[in-house]
Amino acid sequence: MTPPVPSPCINVCRMSPLTGWCEGCLRTLDEIAAWSTLSDDGKRAVWARLDERRARAALPEDPPKPRT
Repeated sequence: MTPPVPSPCINVCRMSPLTGWCEGCLRTLDEIAAWSTLSDDGKRAVWARLDERRARAALPEDPPKPRT
């Protein structure tokens, strides 16, 4: 039997007005609300989106231009 998929919540519950994501776990309000009813596959899909968001958040908005 596989263990349950853990919640990504870290108890920092503030929604960013810029991204629409929780500043703690990077989930949307819809993802947070649905978490308890999602299947394990659904929860893993949310985790995959969080990994993508985390990687995207690490990129600067406007990458520096190369010096000429």
